[in-house]
Amino acid sequence: MIDIPTGLPSEIVPLSWLIGVWEGTGVIDYTIGDEKVTHEFGQRVSFSNDGLPYLNYSSYAWLLDDKLTPLVSELGYWRLSRPVAPGDQGPGMLPGSDPRPYSSTNAVESLRNANDGFDIEVSLLHPGGVDELYIGQVKAARIDLATDAVMRSHSAKEYTAATRLYGLVSNDLLWAWDIAALGQDLRTHASARLVKTD
Repeated sequence: MIDIPTGLPSEIVPLSWLIGVWEGTGVIDYTIGDEKVTHEFGQRVSFSNDGLPYLNYSSYAWLLDDKLTPLVSELGYWRLSRPVAPGDQGPGMLPGSDPRPYSSTNAVESLRNANDGFDIEVSLLHPGGVDELYIGQVKAARIDLATDAVMRSHSAKEYTAATRLYGLVSNDLLWAWDIAALGQDLRTHASARLVKTD
């Protein structure tokens, strides 16, 4: 069952089933040339909303070894993909010049795509110098994403593309992440099952 919090901006409703803190475990399974890299990890993911038309996202993962070695963290924003309007804030700290667009259920429903879902954009930032822009769709309690752009700093490791899949299964958040990195084509990388903790 999907629990939708009250008082959210209308644009967030299609993504609202993600809101909360999720924890669980997963596995890394990535092949680089002839070498297979396999590890189990723990993860804590948080989706929240601060009243603006997007979700805040953070993720922290650690190896399930005897030291619980820190592994990776991510920060980002998830939002519906839609035309920009004068009522949207920005750039920078500029407020919108009109009332906020898509502030009603009917207005948001007008954004439904031909697949009966909603197009979305996800921006993720990694501390290792990688910034990903994903595009995809949310349809009921399933999200499919693929990178539209990957930016890397001069000190970042090679990373060129990715896909991600998220779904709510028996009230758990399951996800899978495929990457193209370190000279490899797009392939299985990691997956996890997370339980809502709040």
